[in-house]
Amino acid sequence: MTTRLPNYWEYIRVEELLALQGGLEDRESDLENDEVLFITVHQIFELWFKLVLRELTVARDLLKRPLEEEELSGVVAGARRATCVLQHAVSHFEVVETLPTDGYLRFRDKLMPASGFQSAQMRQIEILLGLDEGERIPLGTEGSFMQALRSHDGGASSALRRVEAQRADRPSLKEALYDWLWRTPIDGLGPDDEGADDALQAFVDDYTAAHRGEVDRSERLALERTYSEEEAAKLRARYDGERQALVDHLAAGGDPRARRIRTALLFILGHAQEPLLSWPNALLEAVTALEQAFVIFRQRHARMVERVIGRRVGTGGSSGVDYLDQTALRYRVFTDLWAARTYQIRPEAMPKLTRPDFYRFAAG
Repeated sequence: MTTRLPNYWEYIRVEELLALQGGLEDRESDLENDEVLFITVHQIFELWFKLVLRELTVARDLLKRPLEEEELSGVVAGARRATCVLQHAVSHFEVVETLPTDGYLRFRDKLMPASGFQSAQMRQIEILLGLDEGERIPLGTEGSFMQALRSHDGGASSALRRVEAQRADRPSLKEALYDWLWRTPIDGLGPDDEGADDALQAFVDDYTAAHRGEVDRSERLALERTYSEEEAAKLRARYDGERQALVDHLAAGGDPRARRIRTALLFILGHAQEPLLSWPNALLEAVTALEQAFVIFRQRHARMVERVIGRRVGTGGSSGVDYLDQTALRYRVFTDLWAARTYQIRPEAMPKLTRPDFYRFAAG
C-alpha cells in the first residue's frame, strides 16, 4: 500500500486556519480590515499561550520527581522557550496599536460584555505558575474570577472547564520548584540527612556575617560622600535596615520549610560556579527571566490598551487600564527568587564550602 505524502497546507491545516477570522458573523467579507486584524492578533496570542502551557507543564512534571543536576536542563529549556514565546508575543501589541481609536470603536460594541479577562489560557498560565488566588484583583462586579468564565446564563463553559481542570492539576510550577529547593543539599546535606539542621544554621550564620561585612563596606563608601550629619543618619538607618532585612528574610517567620527554601536559594546563587550547582543556578535564572517576561507582557498590554482606548471602562466592566496596571504590579509568583537578589553578595565574600567535593564532578 502506497503511503500518501502530505502537502505543507495539509500538515498545518492552512485552509481551516484561514477560515477562523470571520468573527461573530462568520463572514470575513463583511468585516473591515481593522476588525480582522484585531481577531487575528488575539488568535495568535491564544496559540502562543498554548505553547507556553505545554512547555511549562512539561517543566513542572520534570520537577515533580527527583532529578540529577544535569537533568534540570530539560526544565531550563522549557522555561527559556516559554520566555522566548512571551517576548515575541509582546511585539504583537505593536500591530494592535496600528488600530486608530475611531477604527476600533466602530466594532468595539460587538465585544461587549466579552473581555480579554475571559482568556482561559491566560488564567491557566497564572494557575500553572502558582499565582496565589488571594492576590487576584476583581475584574468588575463578579465575586470570583471564575464567575467571569461562565456562560451568560450562569452555566458552565469551555473556558470554565479548562480553568477548573487546571486548578485541579497540582502541583503548580512554584510548588514543584519549592519542593525541589527544599530537597537541595545545603553544604552537602539534604533535609533528611543527619546534621542537616546544623549545616543549615552554620551556613546561615556564616552568610549573615558575610552579608553584614558587605553592607558595612557599602555603608563606609556611601558615608564618605555625605555632606551633613542629617544625611549620614539617614544612610545609617537605611543600611541598618538592609542588615536586619536579611535576618528577617531567613527567619521566614519561624516557618522551617520556608527558611530552608530561602537558604537554598542563596546557597545555589552564591556557589553557582560549582559544577553540580551550575544547572540549579541556570534553573533559577530561567524562572526569574520567565516571570520578568510575563510582567513585561502585562505592562505592554496595559500601554497598548491605553493608547487605543484611553482609560475608559473595559468591555467586560473592569476599570480597564487601571485593572491591567494593577495586575502588572501585584501578580508576582516567585517572590523569593526576586528577594534573593537583594541579599546576594560578591563571590569573593561567600562563605567557603565545608564539603566542596560534594558539588564537583567525581574523578573518572
